[in-house]
Amino acid sequence: MPLETQVHRAMRHPSVPYVLPFAVFIAFLAVQHFSLLPETLDLPLRLVVLTAVLAAVSRRAISFRMTSAAWSVLLGIAVFGIWLAPDLLFPHYREHWLFQNRIFGTLASSVSESLRSDPFALVCRSVRAVILVPIVEELFWRAWLMRWLISPQFEAVPLGTYAARSFWITAVMFALEHGPYWDVGLIAGVLYNAWMVRTRSLGDCILAHAVTNACLCVYVIASGQWQYWL
Repeated sequence: MPLETQVHRAMRHPSVPYVLPFAVFIAFLAVQHFSLLPETLDLPLRLVVLTAVLAAVSRRAISFRMTSAAWSVLLGIAVFGIWLAPDLLFPHYREHWLFQNRIFGTLASSVSESLRSDPFALVCRSVRAVILVPIVEELFWRAWLMRWLISPQFEAVPLGTYAARSFWITAVMFALEHGPYWDVGLIAGVLYNAWMVRTRSLGDCILAHAVTNACLCVYVIASGQWQYWL
């Protein structure tokens, strides 16, 4: 079978719209320190590529239909509060080896000193965090993985279907994605998972996630706590 045909058939797999944008996003994170482009070009380029992947591959999988928009906003704010609480209550909490080690990494921001006062770079980073990341991650974690772990024929599994195994595996993996913030990442994962089970709405989960990230962006830029932007 020609390679082009194999690629075409692979791209038609039902999982692709849910998984490919996340794979591209993770790939960008993995190589962010090795880019040959100037940072002022690299950030918008990644923004454009991720947007193009979502538009070309995932547009039919994305739904912004909501059933509880107001409660989704409140949940997003609550998760933001949970994210900051340990560090605000216990200033040296995050320095413990449980959070910073060879497995979870260290609190080194991906935003260089030169970009921290660059409005264009901060806008690009914020747009990615508030608009693209919630779509990419909710497609992967809540709309795909939670269902795929129940059945590889995930399309036959309604959004928000609860199964303890898929619920907790997804929450733990979501936590691990957040490195030194795995503890609050786990709580966030549990809450977002529970919200999917409660609302059965991808749109509500995207909104809650977007509000959390928006609050975090404002806090990071206003306070200079850049370590939250890993």
